Amino acid sequence: MMQLLVKAVLSYLLGSIVGSLLIRRLVGGPDIRSLGSGNAGATNALRTLGKKVAFTVLVIDVAKGWIATALIAPRTLPGFASDAVAIQAWVAPACGIAVMLGHVYPIWYGLRGGKGMATLVGAVLGLSVRLLVPMLLAFLITVMLFGFVGLGSMVSVLALVVTMVLEHRGAPLMLFAILALALICYTHRSNIARMREGTENRARRLWLFGLKREPS
Repeated sequence: MMQLLVKAVLSYLLGSIVGSLLIRRLVGGPDIRSLGSGNAGATNALRTLGKKVAFTVLVIDVAKGWIATALIAPRTLPGFASDAVAIQAWVAPACGIAVMLGHVYPIWYGLRGGKGMATLVGAVLGLSVRLLVPMLLAFLITVMLFGFVGLGSMVSVLALVVTMVLEHRGAPLMLFAILALALICYTHRSNIARMREGTENRARRLWLFGLKREPS
C-alpha cells in the first residue's frame, strides 16, 4: 500500500507542473489564466498565445500523464516494501487519477490549473495505446457533428468508460475511467452551461455543418 500512496503523491506533484504556467515561468509572458477562458490548458493557449505555445503546452501536459502511468506506476521504489499483488493492479489507475488532479489543482500554482483532458490522454497512452482509438474517434465524430471541443472531450471519456466495460478490463481500470469521466465533466461545467445557453464557441474548421447554419 505504501508504494501505491507514494507513487500517487509523486504523480500528483508531477501533474502540478502545468505546461502553460511552466512556460510562463521559464520565458515570461502573461498568465494564461487571465486570458481567454481563464483555463491553463492547451486549447486556451491556442486561442490566446498561438500554435507554437499551444503545441508545447500540449506535449508537456500529455507527457506527464504518460510518465505517471508508464514510468512511475510500474517502477519499484527503493526503500519501500512491495505492495501485495491485489494492490498492484490499482497503482497505475491511482497514478492516472492523481496526475490529473495535479493538473486541475496544481499545488505549485494556487490550485488553479487546466481541465485535465490532455493529461488524461497521456495517462491512457501509458496504460494502453489501443484505448486511445475509441476516444479519438468519439472526439472527432462529436466535434465534426456539433462543433464543440468541450463536448467532444466529454464524449471521448465516455467512450473510454464504455470500452473498459465492453472489454472487461477489471475494476481498477473501470473505476479509473469512471472517475476520469466525472472529473472531466466537472472541469467542463462552464462549457456545459454555455452550450445550454447557446453561447459556446464552435470549432469551425472541424464542424462539418458550420457553413450551413447560422453561427451561435
